Amino acid sequence: MAVKGGPADSRTRSTVSICIVIGMCIFFYTLGAWQKSGFGKGDSIALEITKRTDCTLLPNLSFDSHLSKQGSSGELVSPVKKFKPCPDRFTDYTPCQDQNRAMKFPRESMNYRERHCPPQKEKLHCLVPPPKGYVAPFPWPKSRDYVPFANCPYKSLTVEKAIQNWVQYEGNVFRFPGGGTQFPQGADKYIDQLASVIPIANGTVRTALDTGCGVASWGAYLLKRNVLAMSFAPRDSHEAQVQFALERGVPAVIGVLGTIKLPYPSRAFDMAHCSRCLIPWGVNDGLYMMEVDRVLRPGGYWVLSGPPINWKVNYKGWQRTKKDLEAEQNKIEEIAELLCWEKVSEKGETAIWRKRENTESCPSRHEESTVQMCESTNADDVWYKKMKACVTPLPDVENPSEVAGGAIKPFPSRLNAIPPRIANGLIPGVSSQAYEKDNKMWKKHVKAYINVNKYLLTGRYRNIMDMNAGFGGFAAAIDSQKSWVMNVVPTIGKIATLGAVYERGLIGIYHDWCEAFSTYPRTYDLIHASGLFTLYKNKCSMEDILLEMDRILRPEGAVIMRDDVDVLAKVDKLARGMRWNTKLVDHEDGPLVREKVLYAVKQYWVGGNQTASA
Repeated sequence: MAVKGGPADSRTRSTVSICIVIGMCIFFYTLGAWQKSGFGKGDSIALEITKRTDCTLLPNLSFDSHLSKQGSSGELVSPVKKFKPCPDRFTDYTPCQDQNRAMKFPRESMNYRERHCPPQKEKLHCLVPPPKGYVAPFPWPKSRDYVPFANCPYKSLTVEKAIQNWVQYEGNVFRFPGGGTQFPQGADKYIDQLASVIPIANGTVRTALDTGCGVASWGAYLLKRNVLAMSFAPRDSHEAQVQFALERGVPAVIGVLGTIKLPYPSRAFDMAHCSRCLIPWGVNDGLYMMEVDRVLRPGGYWVLSGPPINWKVNYKGWQRTKKDLEAEQNKIEEIAELLCWEKVSEKGETAIWRKRENTESCPSRHEESTVQMCESTNADDVWYKKMKACVTPLPDVENPSEVAGGAIKPFPSRLNAIPPRIANGLIPGVSSQAYEKDNKMWKKHVKAYINVNKYLLTGRYRNIMDMNAGFGGFAAAIDSQKSWVMNVVPTIGKIATLGAVYERGLIGIYHDWCEAFSTYPRTYDLIHASGLFTLYKNKCSMEDILLEMDRILRPEGAVIMRDDVDVLAKVDKLARGMRWNTKLVDHEDGPLVREKVLYAVKQYWVGGNQTASA
């Protein structure tokens, strides 16, 4: 029979246990400090022990153990809210470009094709369903040429653009031969012609803007030349052209040159392009060309392909009068001269202009009577701002050989170089040191991401969005031809950083996440959001933002969110009601850091003929 120990024995054992625990804590604290110090030959040993005892990657991390089951008011936490699917008619719903709502607005200057978002009471509070038969897109580069029919079941373009080689329907897939209205023989040959004039090959041209892009074949074939094109087209009679572009794995948004400024910063693009884009460049005193001038970098190129270029030869095929075409081209030439663009080439139906590098090399700018300069002191303040027929001033230079705003290195050198806007102090409160620190931080964050999601850099995620991009540090840290990142800079942010993002050779857009994004459902493979919900606290509904994320995320797509632990606890609860699998993970610096990371994967599901109202 065992002898029972007395109370003294129990106290002795408890004291010994406490001493052992305290001793182990001191040991591992000392070991961790030693590892981080970089001294001694025991670094590798310490690192190995740290790896083996790392508790940050628990498979089903829950905060139940150290977050109260009660809210601050003392009420019990409510159960997870389950979001129902929307009716199937909303499969391709684009809230701010809804066709029915658009028809209520004026057609003048394409106003009805611009963003017109629903009021709060009309927003959907359901999950937009994928169509029946939806499958994961083909991996890049196969996706450039093939799109599953079930994902975009619209055949109209195969008929309307049959002779122009836009898209062909073959069995259960669409095939994209790479043709376009102005390049039926293929985008590659067309780009070769442009490259004989424009320095595309050496990295000088990295960012491009394609206005009225069709299915974005121009942008698709620029990618292999390491050029990122931001393509846009309206949601109009050419159903699903932007949707096709994104299914192909090519950057694109729904957009139009209408009455409001483009959602891009000034001096952003190295090249702008219009291939029979049907934009009336000569109207309204050159309003649209002036907007292109605003977003075009000093020394950048504008390509106009199609009517009215070389009208003397082509007027019969265009079914327009000589007089009409001549007047249109004369007007374009007149505005280009006013903007100080130098015409560097006109061959066939394609003309190319180059923007001067500074105002000093532009004599007409000194004649104030002939040039109306914009009065706004912030050329990047564009969100819902009306376009005006005026020329955006360039930053001053000290001599005629200097590039206004600062010279930019060729890509890829410019990716991690200090952007001129930061180096020259043009972004208030941001120093070169702060930028470099930010860069270093994002490399560290991405390394931690890969420990959890090993597919991040493999090409599994082609279309990636950063909802609060800052200086583009996340995009720079994962830069690869296997993927591209839409860097979104929220309009409510304290500083406008998107110009610096473009100077790095990345692309992005201004947006307010209280509204829906200008894209179709299911167009992004991975969404990254750092500090987004804290930024929008008390600005708009967390639920609305998450539902928008769900709308634009593909089935089986991934989400990575960084934020305060209390914020992510609320996000996690909503996300689990949206058919997302979630996992909450400590900051890479340890559990004592309030910032955490929430990983999520959207479950696969498709529509099922729901008819209930949303």
